[in-house]
Amino acid sequence: MIAAGLLLLAVGAVDLLRQMIRTRRVLAFAIAAVLLIVASAGLDALVAGILAVAVGAIWMWVVPENGPARAGLWPVALLGLAAAACVVVAPGRERPGLLGQLWASYRPGEAVSIDVAVLVIGCLVFLLESGNAVVRIALRSEMGGGAVDADAAPTLKGGRLIGPLERILVFVLTLSAAYTLLAAVLAAKGIVRFPEISRDRDDGNRAEYFLIGSLVSWVTSLAAAFLVWWGIRAG
Repeated sequence: MIAAGLLLLAVGAVDLLRQMIRTRRVLAFAIAAVLLIVASAGLDALVAGILAVAVGAIWMWVVPENGPARAGLWPVALLGLAAAACVVVAPGRERPGLLGQLWASYRPGEAVSIDVAVLVIGCLVFLLESGNAVVRIALRSEMGGGAVDADAAPTLKGGRLIGPLERILVFVLTLSAAYTLLAAVLAAKGIVRFPEISRDRDDGNRAEYFLIGSLVSWVTSLAAAFLVWWGIRAG
């Protein structure tokens, strides 16, 4: 389970750093990699931390900041399979490392384990900006295999901000079993977007753009929530 959390944390951190930092990126990536490896050592998961850094570097190459992904949807599928495999193969650990022992000492009552906490943090970080990358890959794939220029694609105002907030809400509400509130949030998005979509009277591209982006975003959040739920049950 800890390996899945570190994996998603590394990939999510790569995309966040690319979005937030425009200069001295190499230094920022190096510092982030060292911090992740040090934290992994403190969690007695050094090998998993090193592999997570390697996967983050591969993700940065196959999923560029701008333009289509070099391998289409395959990087996303392989990342999901790798995270799921980590939860299946190693759902829980008896030796959580120094940081795990500190967590166990200070956590209130029967709180979640450090492995579950890292998995939740990894999912949250991944859903922020990497979720946008997943949606972008799906949209480019649907709109001609990446041949369509991003500037030529239909856009919806606030998508880069609404998307992460929406995914976090879906993730949290799903884990909280607040399904009624979850349905209300998803319905509210459609209602708010309806006036903007209804003006799309030419070929329906904006409506298709909205539907594909929303569905991919929701599926990504639900998959992350299921991964955490699976890890908790298996652990």
